[in-house]
Amino acid sequence: MRLFVAVFLGDMTMKLGVFTMSDVLDPINRRILAELVANARIPVSELAARVGLSKTPVALRIRQMEEMGLITGYRAILSPLRLGLTHVTYVEVKMSDTRQTALDRFNTGVRAIPEVEECYMIAGGFDYLLKVRSRDMTHFRQIMADRISALPFIHATSSYVSMEAVIEQNWMAV
Repeated sequence: MRLFVAVFLGDMTMKLGVFTMSDVLDPINRRILAELVANARIPVSELAARVGLSKTPVALRIRQMEEMGLITGYRAILSPLRLGLTHVTYVEVKMSDTRQTALDRFNTGVRAIPEVEECYMIAGGFDYLLKVRSRDMTHFRQIMADRISALPFIHATSSYVSMEAVIEQNWMAV
C-alpha cells in the first residue's frame, strides 16, 4: 500500500511524497508503537528517552501515526479474571441465509451482546466465530439461550470451551 503523507525526519525537516508503510514504520516508530502498546500512559519525556529522541520529534511522530490511522485510540485494558469473567467459550455459527441483508441483521444483533468479546466472519465450514466471555458455564448457557440463539438467521451453533489462554495479546507485532 502506498500513502501520500508528510514524514517528519529526526532533524525536524518534513518530506512530502508517496511512501510505503515500511517507510513510515521506521525502527524508531516501531519502538514508539511497542512502548505505547506496553504502556499508553507513558509520559512523552520518558518515551523520548527510551527511543533516543527529544520530546518534540516523538510527539510529532505520534501525532503523524494518529493522523495516518496507525494509532486509533488509547484505552484501559480491563482484567476479565478480576471482573469474574473467567469462562471463555468459542462459538461457531452457521447461518441459514448468507445474503447481505441477513448478515447485516446478524452483525447488528451480535454487536448488542456485551458478552461477545469478538466476532469474526469466517470463510470455511461455518460463517461466524464468536468469543464469548462469561462467569461460568451456567452464565454461558443463559447467554446462549437468551441472546445468541435469538439472533436472526442462525441455523446451527457449536461451542468450544477454552481450558487455558496460552497467548493473549492486544496488538500485532510491528
